Amino acid sequence: MVRITFAGDELSGLEIEDPAASVRLLLPNPGEDLTIPTWNGNEFLRDDGSRPIIRTFTPRRFDPEVPELDLDLVLHSAGAASAWALQATEGAQAAISGPGRGYEVDPGVTDYLLVGDESAIPAISQLLEAIAPNATIRVHLEVEGEFGQVDLPGHPGRHLSWHTLDDEQRGSHVVRALASEEIGPDTTIWCAGQAAAMQKVRNHLFKERGVARSQATVRGYWK
Repeated sequence: MVRITFAGDELSGLEIEDPAASVRLLLPNPGEDLTIPTWNGNEFLRDDGSRPIIRTFTPRRFDPEVPELDLDLVLHSAGAASAWALQATEGAQAAISGPGRGYEVDPGVTDYLLVGDESAIPAISQLLEAIAPNATIRVHLEVEGEFGQVDLPGHPGRHLSWHTLDDEQRGSHVVRALASEEIGPDTTIWCAGQAAAMQKVRNHLFKERGVARSQATVRGYWK
């Protein structure tokens, strides 16, 4: 994972109120300067009609006074954002759009279950910072072996478990972890990660366990 800090007066006016919100990152095509696309009511398009390189991320930190925005990107062997992040230097061009919906933390909830993969670490980090200190927070993170374990914010009620994937399918550890947890009527669940894995989570929670849909937020972040 690498952290990229965006700065500049162009960020003035950006407001991110809730944790686990999203922003769109617009990147230039390789070897070209950044050009801002046009929104046609359905999608962003470049002047030549092609689609620009846009990826969605959870902001890790935003300081409106500077202004500065931190994005934590999971690096992998292929992908436009990974390639850009690996060669990005001070002055590299990019643009930010957003924010998208976040997650409104209920201060009255005292039992949380947070589950995800590497891509959910920024959002889960923000939730750990936003949830009331008297709450119990059970966190399960499924990561690939070479990813390692990164530092997450502390919380008085945090119980953190890392699950390392080997040759298993995405979501295998996540579903097993959920199956091992007690989920009561007052438990609030937040899950995010690879889309197919999150479908397994939905099946387990809503079909197998009969969890009320109002108790759980499940988001597919990537394919």
